[in-house]
Amino acid sequence: MKAIETKLKGCFILDPTVFKDPRGYFFESFNQNKFSELIGQEIKFVQDNESFSSKGVLRGLHFQSGDYAQAKLVRVVKGTVLDVVVDMRKESSTFSKHFSIELSEENKRQLFVPRGFAHGFIVLSETAIFSYKCDNFYDKASEKGLRYDDPLLGIDWRLPAKEFIISEKDLVLPTLSNIDL
Repeated sequence: MKAIETKLKGCFILDPTVFKDPRGYFFESFNQNKFSELIGQEIKFVQDNESFSSKGVLRGLHFQSGDYAQAKLVRVVKGTVLDVVVDMRKESSTFSKHFSIELSEENKRQLFVPRGFAHGFIVLSETAIFSYKCDNFYDKASEKGLRYDDPLLGIDWRLPAKEFIISEKDLVLPTLSNIDL
């Protein structure tokens, strides 16, 4: 496995070593020792989550604040998504900047999203199974979010807006200029 740091400090793309033969493939999707060595910090994951979504489903941009902030290690088990992160760390030189990457069952890439980042994705394939590890437990009172279509971010979600399927909760999230951090 190798790690590639993105333009957002502390956010890494993880490329696994995949072994293929006539039977199929094998890869190590997580190894605590290798992971810690690659990203240069010790992260203890405490919760795994998985979602199933159809094409056009846009989930995000979500994060938790304060004592319940979460780092995430995300990947796609089935299908293809465009995964997007936004640096919400006020003290960061990349505050309010975003990064996007296609994650798929084919490329088997993972993205490490540090604490202090908003995260979301849109399904590009007919369906997708999205899996992620969190280093802190979910806490509804600490839940925050950011509008997916914030003009200050200018995120290209790669699908026409008329194809988006978005929850009512995500449609009323604040923009960057209106969010309470």
